[in-house]
Amino acid sequence: MLVYKAIVFLPLIGSLIAGLFGRQIGAKASELLTTSLMVAAAALSWYVFITVGMAEHAEAIKVPVLRWIQVGGIDVEWALRVDTLTAVMLVVVNSVSTLVHLYSIGYMHHDPHRPRFFAYLSLFTFAMLMLVTSDNLLQMFFGWEGVGLASYLLIGFWFKKPSACAAAMKAFIVNRVGDFGFILGISTVFVLFGSINFDTIFGAAANYLPHEGAEHGEAVITLFGMHLDKAHAITGACLLLFMGAMGKSAQFLLHTWLPDAMEGPTPVSALIHAATMVTAGVFLVARMSPIFELSPDALTVVTIIGAITAFFAATVGLVQNDIKRVIAYSTCSQLGYMFVALGVGAYGAAVFHLFTHAFFKALLFLGAGSVIHAVDGEQDMRYMGGLRKHIPVTFWAMTIGTLALTGVGIPGTVIGTAGFFSKDAIIESSFAAHGAASGFAFVLLVVAALFTSFYSWRLAFLTFFGKPRASHEVMHHVHESPQVMLVPLYVLTIGALVAGFVFHDYFIGEAYGEFWKGALFTSEHNEILHEAHHVPTWVKFSPFVAMLLGFVTAWFMYIKSPETPKKLAESQWLVYQFLLNKWYIDELYDFLFVRSAKALGRFLWKKGDVATIDAYGPNGVAAGVAGLTQRVVRLQSGYLYHYAFAMLLGVAALVTWMMLGSSF
Repeated sequence: MLVYKAIVFLPLIGSLIAGLFGRQIGAKASELLTTSLMVAAAALSWYVFITVGMAEHAEAIKVPVLRWIQVGGIDVEWALRVDTLTAVMLVVVNSVSTLVHLYSIGYMHHDPHRPRFFAYLSLFTFAMLMLVTSDNLLQMFFGWEGVGLASYLLIGFWFKKPSACAAAMKAFIVNRVGDFGFILGISTVFVLFGSINFDTIFGAAANYLPHEGAEHGEAVITLFGMHLDKAHAITGACLLLFMGAMGKSAQFLLHTWLPDAMEGPTPVSALIHAATMVTAGVFLVARMSPIFELSPDALTVVTIIGAITAFFAATVGLVQNDIKRVIAYSTCSQLGYMFVALGVGAYGAAVFHLFTHAFFKALLFLGAGSVIHAVDGEQDMRYMGGLRKHIPVTFWAMTIGTLALTGVGIPGTVIGTAGFFSKDAIIESSFAAHGAASGFAFVLLVVAALFTSFYSWRLAFLTFFGKPRASHEVMHHVHESPQVMLVPLYVLTIGALVAGFVFHDYFIGEAYGEFWKGALFTSEHNEILHEAHHVPTWVKFSPFVAMLLGFVTAWFMYIKSPETPKKLAESQWLVYQFLLNKWYIDELYDFLFVRSAKALGRFLWKKGDVATIDAYGPNGVAAGVAGLTQRVVRLQSGYLYHYAFAMLLGVAALVTWMMLGSSF
């Protein structure tokens, strides 16, 4: 039991010490302390992953921490729920966080606020661990909000930079939109099941579908004053929970915060995009699979939104020039893949892609940080080029990350990178689902795979190949990163290469049931993973062909004929601007919400605050007192004859009062 508590609370201890006593113990001690505690937490997480994932028992382990709330019908205990799904997330979160901590020692070497930075990193990790070990929805919500708070602090770490502050606010506010749906979803679940504890919810979920022989009205309940069929009520709860997932996992329409999060230090980008915040929504839907499995309509919505997100983000990534933004839109697109897998009922494939994605996406972000470190902070790929000879370790690491992201592998064999096994499984599952929504998703995912290959190799070619486009002074100082930054790349490179092959059978293969042991719920009618193994050969080869076409097109445009992209952008100016400006969704939101909110605020300020409150309220009274005081102050002139005259008036008034008073 102590092991499970140590995994969760070691990062918190490091955060508190570095945050409260960082100035006293110094930056170096703060770095070493937080990183050492993360190494211990990661090692224990792998131990739990092996012992829980390979164990024969099927029951989730529960470790009580303290009793939280006991009010009316709500009885909430803070307990750590450890099953296979939790174990997978512990490995992902703590492994990537440990490598990010280690990498940051080199990357943030010159920053004077390192203790605060490492405190925030560890706090972020603790919040995510609290989320993935939750045993009830309230505990999950606290971790959910803790991740949002920590992301605000990390994205806006360089708070003197206006763009960083704006990005932090944007992430916080956009996520509040999704969190509003999450709160309503929790409330709906409580009304439906009378509890927010997972075991109670999952045990009673099957009773909320109409069954044969049910009497009229038996499957109807009253929810928030509305009479609803129980199946529709379940759908409503699922959609509200998914709204929360859309915000955290940056799905289409609630995605706008994710690219701007690149304003934070690069290690933060790796942590947010690979292991923590953006995976929270995927984890939520996977954890609540016993409920989502009861609502085909909700799963259809999840499938459609995921497919649109994968396609949308891939199109935008085609033309971005900031190296970190290209990878950021890649994250958004890959999250769409995960939600498509969830939507078609392939929960194991979704979590498998989450697992493999953590390795190669962290590798790409940390590799990008190594590139930025080498070229004195430059992030625009148009001013790079020819770097592979100067930073060969970073070049090969990012090349392997690109191979994994694009899913390079040979269909029908066990030869392939991590992304090949998990991404292709999702595409095959979407085809095997045989529905209109899944067919729509299959087409968009294959097209997204083509675009992913193109923009990934575009990044590689612009950064590492061709003639150097940076200034002579910058190229003269280009250098490989220190070993403290390269060691995490070595580790992640191994994961990007072999994680898919090693864990394929456990996540989605023959050992599926023995591995998950009920942590992911699939109904007796859900045979999607089995059917995915038997799709036509052309389906299995479609992502391979898409990957190959994307690579060849990128090679032609940026190596063979480098003048082609400019000509194409000029000839297709409207399309280019549409993609470069991210479908103008930010501009649309600015017009509909930001400007209107500011206009309403100014109106209320002028008509309410200035005209009413300032004039007649506390401010008005204060202004009146101030005016009276100014008049009284004028009496204090400092001239003796003024004071003598005032005394004479006083004496005259006193004598007059005495004379008149005595006559009555």
